[in-house]
Amino acid sequence: MEGQPKKRDLWEKFALVLQSSGGLLTALTVALIGFFGSSYLKDRELAENATRERMQAYETNVRIYTELMSRREESESALRKDMFVSIIQSFLRPDTASLDERVLNLELLSYNFHESLNLKPLFIFLENKIGASTDPRKQHYLDRLYNVAMEISRKQMLVLESAGQKTDRVIDFDAFRQNPGGFPLEEAALTLEGTTRQFSLFALAVDKKKREINVRLEIKTPNDTPGNVDMKAVEFRVGFFDFPMIDNTRLTHDQRAAVVLNAFEEASADVTLAYFPGSYASLKEKPYYHEVVQKLMGTEGRMKQKP
Repeated sequence: MEGQPKKRDLWEKFALVLQSSGGLLTALTVALIGFFGSSYLKDRELAENATRERMQAYETNVRIYTELMSRREESESALRKDMFVSIIQSFLRPDTASLDERVLNLELLSYNFHESLNLKPLFIFLENKIGASTDPRKQHYLDRLYNVAMEISRKQMLVLESAGQKTDRVIDFDAFRQNPGGFPLEEAALTLEGTTRQFSLFALAVDKKKREINVRLEIKTPNDTPGNVDMKAVEFRVGFFDFPMIDNTRLTHDQRAAVVLNAFEEASADVTLAYFPGSYASLKEKPYYHEVVQKLMGTEGRMKQKP
């Protein structure tokens, strides 16, 4: 009816409420934004502080660990130096030490310094001393000498096998009767760090008295020219006193190859051909500068090829 106020529906009432409380909502919105923004910034600051504290704790632990390891290495080096000097002096003094003492000193020297020293001259020196001795236990001393040599070769081979490749061969001494000039063993293709080489081992002669074998090692490596290979050949004698980390053949790309005598029987010998990175050679076998540059350039090239 005319003259009576028009009834408003629910939505109109809601709109009036919003219009009348617009200032209140704005203030409430600003307050909520300030509250949650402050909480977010505070949480972020706490997280950054926690991360910074963890990094500081990590750096402190690394520094302490490095200092402890450095001091440990210094004390160990000093101990090894004193031990080395004491043992070496026993070999340089006049013949006052007994064979038992000399063998014991060589055992100590071998087990502690076999990765950094060429001990073959000392082994041969002591072998000749024992051979010229009239001591009734000379065979016992010779057995100890060969046992420590084989143990050192075994330890070094365990390390080299984990980083490189190997192949075992048996040399039958009866084959020298039909082939007095020597005979080839089965070839092997070994791959290391992306480089595949063809190894050919030839048995040339055998010295049963000294327990040594004359061998020829031929190594073929493909070069940059398709169908062509680089050839390297070396001849040497291998015995129980030739240790692979020390007595090895240097190859390109800072790699090494060595022949190890594992066993020497009356009718045959067991040898192993090891192919391993140059970083596992003895400490005195440093890589050439151009090999280091080649390895660095190769690493850089591989990094650039990665997506």
